[in-house]
Amino acid sequence: MTSSRKFLVGGNWKMNGSRQLVETLVKALNEGSWSNNVECVIAPPSPYLHQVRSTLRSEVGVSAQNIWTEAKGAYTGEISHEMLTDLSIKWVILGHSERRAIFKESDELVGKKVANAVKAGLNVIACCGETEAERDAGNTTEVVFRQIKAIASQLSAADWSKVVIAYEPVWAIGTGKVATPQQAQDAHKEIRGWLAANVSKEVADSTRILYGGSVSAKSSPDLQKEQDIDGFLVGGASLKDQEFLQILNSRL
Repeated sequence: MTSSRKFLVGGNWKMNGSRQLVETLVKALNEGSWSNNVECVIAPPSPYLHQVRSTLRSEVGVSAQNIWTEAKGAYTGEISHEMLTDLSIKWVILGHSERRAIFKESDELVGKKVANAVKAGLNVIACCGETEAERDAGNTTEVVFRQIKAIASQLSAADWSKVVIAYEPVWAIGTGKVATPQQAQDAHKEIRGWLAANVSKEVADSTRILYGGSVSAKSSPDLQKEQDIDGFLVGGASLKDQEFLQILNSRL
């Protein structure tokens, strides 16, 4: 059965980039082409958000990689939703495993951040995923459901129209390991089932669930065939202009 959910490919540049790299990647996206059935969103580091948004064609979305929970104030080093709105940035990635592991963001804090971003009118790519030890222990769904519950508890059913879930098994991020299409599909199906049981069938049917974890031009054609995979959150390959375009074109 063909899904009505529009395929989304996000590019998370993480803490990489320079003005020259921005020019190269933006030029490739401005000159590149892909299906109208594919939405593209890229997430450069915050110092380059203005450069990207002011030079990139308008139909490509631009995302921040993180925001704080407040609009302004004495929070040295943080950025707010008001700043993003001022720069015409309409997306933000929240709850990435690197934020959880390195910066010790709790499930509760991620949920609060997502609710704040949605209330401010931003679209959110909310991340979840298990470590290799958690998968080996058979705890994948327990971990992922806990992470999503912390987000869902802060949202109304209507808020979900602004949320995209990114399932990113931690063991596959930046490692070169990729979940098999069946492993990814199984996790996505479980997530959609949780949404149906705990939020609503309508939200489950309409919410896009992306796969992330060393996605490449080689792995994307097979992954995109799975019924519950609605796109990708791409890491390292999003810094390679031609490979990222290939990933965008893996969905016909």
